[in-house]
Amino acid sequence: MRRLLKFLHLAGSAGLIGAAAALVVLVNVTAALTSSSGYALMFGAMVQITTWIFLPSLVLTVISGLLAIAVNPAYHDAGWAWMKAATGILIFEGGLHILGSIEEEAKRSAQALASLPSAEHVHRLVSSERNTLWVMLAITIANIVLGVWRPRLPRISE
Repeated sequence: MRRLLKFLHLAGSAGLIGAAAALVVLVNVTAALTSSSGYALMFGAMVQITTWIFLPSLVLTVISGLLAIAVNPAYHDAGWAWMKAATGILIFEGGLHILGSIEEEAKRSAQALASLPSAEHVHRLVSSERNTLWVMLAITIANIVLGVWRPRLPRISE
């Protein structure tokens, strides 16, 4: 059971990092677009990535990580495991924020396909999404480092 949970957790993490990196690239490309059809197309692609890769990977990573803590008694008092659980909650919250804002903007851009959104609107949205994605990538990488390195943090029961 532990090996299965570890595999699922690693597979979810890989999907999460890959999807977040792809979203960072698409957000950067979207900032330079000048056509409304390209803008709508990019957000449509981002919705597909968040729906089919990002969200399932996020859910798989969080659930398998929490189950791994639950089934492995050695993790119950390990400080690094609880640090990973706390950062996992941050990743989940950021992921839901990303998902919601990308889907909302995709709907808005599809409805307003005839007119290009203002440059100010695009800049505000892109910088917000870019910053959130970079923070999520950093937290995800830190979470992986915690799982691999397993630092000697104070035990919870002490």
